[in-house]
Amino acid sequence: MATVFTKIIKGELPSYKIAEDENFIAFLDVNPNAKGHTLCVPKEETDKLFDLGEHKYLQLMQFSRRIAKALEKAVACKRVGMAVVGLEVPHVHVHLIPINAMRDMTFQHKIDMDEEEFEELASKIRSKLV
Repeated sequence: MATVFTKIIKGELPSYKIAEDENFIAFLDVNPNAKGHTLCVPKEETDKLFDLGEHKYLQLMQFSRRIAKALEKAVACKRVGMAVVGLEVPHVHVHLIPINAMRDMTFQHKIDMDEEEFEELASKIRSKLV
């Protein structure tokens, strides 16, 4: 059965897309820890991060780094934190979270954003991509 991320990749579910190439997609998390919380996801549906082939794993990290650099320019934060948990959706994904305090990385403190805020933020981050 296709994961929610596979449905987003196929265009069956909407997303606030930041970037996409032939192997990966980045989009805003709709249940964010902080403004700018972004998910970087391989298009190939693989459950566990370390089940990716070495080359694909390194490509995912390079893709995630590019997105993180744009996030740093678009969202005021001390740094961009990265987490790979993988329990909530059985499809590899890297969380990139603009953080100002450790609590921003706990996944226990969420923020609310409306559709207009998501759209504006996605556009702002896209404009910072190199």
